[in-house]
Amino acid sequence: MELIGKALTMGELVAYADGSVVSKTLIDKKAGTVTMFSFGAGQGLSERTVPYDAFVQIVDGEAAVTIAGTAHTVSAGQMIIMPANIPHELKAVKPFKMLLIMIRS
Repeated sequence: MELIGKALTMGELVAYADGSVVSKTLIDKKAGTVTMFSFGAGQGLSERTVPYDAFVQIVDGEAAVTIAGTAHTVSAGQMIIMPANIPHELKAVKPFKMLLIMIRS
């Protein structure tokens, strides 16, 4: 599906799949990436550290986001920034969709 130059609904770009994480890369450039994800209940991304800030906007549902050991509940319509070089992880409190933007410096 061609994305450029079209008005699209973010939540419709990826579907939920029970017990799975689904992703769709929207932009992949040298400067960074923009990716839509959907997470089934209980699914997540294990703790990791990346060398650039990561902007997360929850499009649907609710996620538990842990940054440097501090837990945050982030719901549809909210966003959180996971800072560079700090351990973070995400888990689906209930199924959720998110837009992830990572800008490389």
